Amino acid sequence: MTVKIKRLRKVDLPAYATPGSAAMDLRAAVDEPIVLAPGARATVPTGIAIELPSADYVALVFARSGLAVKSGITLSNAVGVIDSDYRGEIGVGLVNLSDKEYTLAPGERIAQLAVMPVCRADVVEAEELSDTERGAGGFGSTGKG
Repeated sequence: MTVKIKRLRKVDLPAYATPGSAAMDLRAAVDEPIVLAPGARATVPTGIAIELPSADYVALVFARSGLAVKSGITLSNAVGVIDSDYRGEIGVGLVNLSDKEYTLAPGERIAQLAVMPVCRADVVEAEELSDTERGAGGFGSTGKG
């Protein structure tokens, strides 16, 4: 599968860090450092736009686990969805969940981009749903551990 990537600024293209990586690193395409105060949010440009091969694929933006665990910097929208027909610049919404300022450097790895197949569902309204062992049990209904 081929994903076309257009550079909108002078940036490194997304790349897989290791042969076993499932997602490519996205970098901050900024000229100056960005300071994220505790609780602050920012949309950070990546300097790239992509073209997925067809509507059978989606690109998903995920947090970088090291950045989130070590510094409290994560995505403001949990997971970013890049639809197959979007051709604009990919922006990454970040939020600082820590109690300390974080300075984001130009070119810093800020998120991960994974390309995955899409399964589009046919939605059918139903009067009844089949029974299961769990039934309508919600959060925590299957027990702890």
